[in-house]
Amino acid sequence: MGRLDGRVAMVTGASRGIGEATARRFAREGARVCLTDVNLEGALSTTRQLVDEGMDAFATRVDVTSRTEVENAVGEIIDRYGRLDILINNAGVTRDSLIYKMTDEDWRTVMNVHLTGAFFCSRAAQRHMVERNYGRIVNVSSTSALGNRGQTNYSAAKAGIQGLTKTLAVELGRYGVTANAVAPGFIETEMTRDTAARLGVDFDDFVAERVKSIPVGRAGWPEDVAAAILYFASEEAAFVSGQVLYVAGGPRD
Repeated sequence: MGRLDGRVAMVTGASRGIGEATARRFAREGARVCLTDVNLEGALSTTRQLVDEGMDAFATRVDVTSRTEVENAVGEIIDRYGRLDILINNAGVTRDSLIYKMTDEDWRTVMNVHLTGAFFCSRAAQRHMVERNYGRIVNVSSTSALGNRGQTNYSAAKAGIQGLTKTLAVELGRYGVTANAVAPGFIETEMTRDTAARLGVDFDDFVAERVKSIPVGRAGWPEDVAAAILYFASEEAAFVSGQVLYVAGGPRD
């Protein structure tokens, strides 16, 4: 028996990295999962693998910056399963640059995908959660919310997600809906590989340098974050809401 038997989950940014790992873990824990991403082919590939393994999953293309696409996806989930129990706001992009070089578009793109996207998805999902008096919203923040050189946009968006999370917890708790956030540190994903490539650094060297400051002595993996997300999405976390859990191999202030 899985920890999410009978639940229905929507995972954004599910074509790779943390989103993919979370969708896989949820499906193996018994959830019926909708994988969404602007990269539909990646989400479809994972979905096909899950279905071949006997799990219930489907994929749909969603640009989280589009209110219409978000609401259509939630509607599709309701039409298919009759409910939506769990929302994972994971979709994200980076447009790193020092502030004096950061463009208006760099700022808008990152803020819209991370923060506006989480808002659109949360607003659409909570309507159905409130009706059933049950829901779990888990937002993916980052240790960059504490400040990180070259990431004015990303840090501001991730800090905003933490504020969004706490406010959702306050507003929705009376309706049986919890809201929490995970804040990953350095995780080996395609996004961090892209960062290394942009810096012109070998990825293995990039990882080795970052690991020097991680107390547990290794980089994180998407599955580490998926495990933390699973806890917040589970029955065991029914009395935990408005919290930010740093998944970073060591403490964060």
